[in-house]
Amino acid sequence: MSSPIVSWYEDQGDEPGRLLSGRGRLEAARTKELVERHVPKGSLSVLEVGGGGGYYASWLAGLGHHVAMLDPVPLHVEHARREAGEPPAFEARVGDARDLPYADETFDVVMLLGPLYHLRQSQDRLLALREARRVSKPSGFVFAAAISRYALPGDGIRNGWIDDDDTERSVEHVLAQGATGAIGRGFLALSYFHRADDLREEVACAGLSVEAIYGIEGPAFLVADIDDKWADPAARERLLWAARLVEREPGLQEVSGHLLAVARV
Repeated sequence: MSSPIVSWYEDQGDEPGRLLSGRGRLEAARTKELVERHVPKGSLSVLEVGGGGGYYASWLAGLGHHVAMLDPVPLHVEHARREAGEPPAFEARVGDARDLPYADETFDVVMLLGPLYHLRQSQDRLLALREARRVSKPSGFVFAAAISRYALPGDGIRNGWIDDDDTERSVEHVLAQGATGAIGRGFLALSYFHRADDLREEVACAGLSVEAIYGIEGPAFLVADIDDKWADPAARERLLWAARLVEREPGLQEVSGHLLAVARV
């Protein structure tokens, strides 16, 4: 992973807590819901690639799975190891999605919930997906998350950082090209943004059988007061309902901040 990405995350320092507030709560709840919808029951071997601070690794270990996690950011791995406790509930190590340090056919489930965000070149994304396929057992599951192509205008309007002609032109450029190469005022550095069809094609080109492409957050991605709504059980369920309503609807699923590909080996 390029050093600017590692530096960006270490400077921000807030990735371990991102899924614990705001839209991160919705993203986390929906991601777990979609994973549980597909993964079979029982104790499985799971690899989480790009695991951040260990949020999903901790959740998966709590369900009784045998979990290994790696991330390119040392600060994230340090946090994940603290999250794992002693004795550790899961393994956490520094690593790159394009060169996984595991043998062929090791895992029942491989989750890439971050690497495709920052691999701007298609050959790098395909390499990461092929590595996920390589370390998966026959008939294993691969879950690959991506940032939606249309997350930028939604985020920029919601949070007010699209406020001049230059920013608008920058966003239009990303919508046309799919990638951003600089740190913006409101969005992540060095990122790639997928359309649903593009994600499906890339996953298939890596030799995986695509079962579904989901929009994770749905229209609630655009809600401003999501913390208040999340605190109300009835309102929270309506947010989840709205996400499920359009999760596979062509076009509308890209209103989400993130997409999730579910595939089999």
